[in-house]
Amino acid sequence: MKSPFRRPWFSTGGRRAVPEEQSLQTREAETRETLKAGSETKMASGFAIVSGEGAAHWSGRSYAALARTGFMKNPVAYRAMRMIAEAAAAVPWLAYDGASELADHPAMALLARPNARQGGPDFFEALYGHLALSGNAYVEPLSIGGTLRELHLLRPDRVSVVEGRDGWVAGYDYRAGGTVRRLPAESDGLALLHLKLFHPLDDHCGFPPLGAAGAALDLHNAAAGWNKALLDNSARPSGALVYQPKDGGNLSADQYERLKDELEAGYSGAVNAGRPLLLEGGLDWKSMGLSPKDMDFIEAKNGAARDIALAFGVPPMLIGIPGDNTYANYQEANRAFYRLTVLPLISRTAASFSAWLSEAYGERLRLEPDLDRIAGLSAEREALWTRVGAASFLSDEEKREAVGY
Repeated sequence: MKSPFRRPWFSTGGRRAVPEEQSLQTREAETRETLKAGSETKMASGFAIVSGEGAAHWSGRSYAALARTGFMKNPVAYRAMRMIAEAAAAVPWLAYDGASELADHPAMALLARPNARQGGPDFFEALYGHLALSGNAYVEPLSIGGTLRELHLLRPDRVSVVEGRDGWVAGYDYRAGGTVRRLPAESDGLALLHLKLFHPLDDHCGFPPLGAAGAALDLHNAAAGWNKALLDNSARPSGALVYQPKDGGNLSADQYERLKDELEAGYSGAVNAGRPLLLEGGLDWKSMGLSPKDMDFIEAKNGAARDIALAFGVPPMLIGIPGDNTYANYQEANRAFYRLTVLPLISRTAASFSAWLSEAYGERLRLEPDLDRIAGLSAEREALWTRVGAASFLSDEEKREAVGY
């Protein structure tokens, strides 16, 4: 069924296909400030030292870039995403028609086994992962004989939004295996379900939580790379090889290249750690150390890890990040994680599926998470049951309704 409401303005270029990368992530311009610093050159007895400050390098914000630098490379982002996706996917759903629970509704069997290759937890874990990495999730229905049989997830980086002349979404292009398949946004049957997170600058696509932590993600990865490079170079920074001949002059080009090759081949790397340096006449080695301020990158790494956890809504205590004990204990942090992060995500997903499946089955269907089966909220449920059970002014029916039955 097509929407009767249309936007009052029209575009002059007709229907346009939004580029694949832009339709998945932020399509606003990436603001990158280039830091420029002049180089300083010092001459000392024929030996030159050139120092300068370069520009910061940031990774991309596309689905593929966030997947590689975040989920596949960063342990904090990986763990935070897995915690949210697994916790949300493990919560069972209940179906209602008004106040009546529908235990044997076909929608429950479909959600428990969406397709032949995935069970319910696997399907929803992937769905929540798509939302975390791209801000979008696409569910394609498969109907046979007018009956909804299966649900399939489409990878967000393969889907691009097709915008109509009136500014509304006209369809979705799905690219896979060198072919492009057009999926209408509205049809007489059940159309594609598009789940998205809020994006302030995009009308059609969502904004991923990991995109907001992009700078912290790059900082955390760079700190890990710095630690690895430091260990590979004897756990100390490079020194300065100073050439101070008695009669003055400089090294020739051949002598300079030979000396540099010998240093890289024979004295760098973890295998050569502590190996004595053999110097010829006129050469002197000056060791360089790190100041306490320079060594503060460890705290910067922990701060970046907290920012990543904050973007996802995961208490840092649950991931083991030091220096942030906001909650009194682990149980309180776990309860806040469910209340502030997991349940809102499940509730908005359930609302979208409720309206979508109601259209598929031709009846009013309301899906809700089964809060009684969430282990992280067991203390809250026990306290609620105790208070309701002690309320002598309530009848048994009223008590059942108060606790959700």
